[in-house]
Amino acid sequence: MDLERGSKMPPPSAPAVAAATTTTSTCCGNKRPQLRDRLVALQPVVLRAAAALATAAAAAVMALNAQSYTAVVAIIGTRPLTQTFTAKFRDTPAFVYFVIANAIAAAYNLVVLLVRRLILRRRMAGLVVHMLDMLTMALLATGTATAAAMAELGKNGNVHARWNPICDRFGSFCSRGGVALASSFTGVALMLALNLLSAASNAQCSPGQ
Repeated sequence: MDLERGSKMPPPSAPAVAAATTTTSTCCGNKRPQLRDRLVALQPVVLRAAAALATAAAAAVMALNAQSYTAVVAIIGTRPLTQTFTAKFRDTPAFVYFVIANAIAAAYNLVVLLVRRLILRRRMAGLVVHMLDMLTMALLATGTATAAAMAELGKNGNVHARWNPICDRFGSFCSRGGVALASSFTGVALMLALNLLSAASNAQCSPGQ
């Protein structure tokens, strides 16, 4: 009826329009931070799971690494005398340390993933985990570096000490050892990333910020 009489509907007031705009922007703005917070919260979980898998793979590959090589050491008459040589990780203390360090790192990361909910509830628990992360990374880095030094010696030998390389005879052993080293170095990099994220999180939550 009002339209027939030529009257017009009053335009919505400015406060009402502003309130509607604010409500819409607030709803859209809340969804984005929530999604971002979830992605940020998932980063340590993904990194820790990847570190656990990398270190577990490194420990398993090196622990199962073994190869035998048969060589002729003498000839008696027309009969060759052969001897079998076996390369195993247990023969080198550096490789034993490597396996132990990676096994500890894998078990530690798995335990932290299992008790993650309890850690998130207590700030002191987070600080303890951060310190243990640094210790685990140091243990893993030293084990990997030690094994890498022995692997380089086995591959190239040492001319000055007259130590001959062995990878020309134990090629499969050296190849599997290289795979284990690459996986362990990946674990070291992931643990470093975890430490950096943990340090940044603790710095943001520290008093006085």
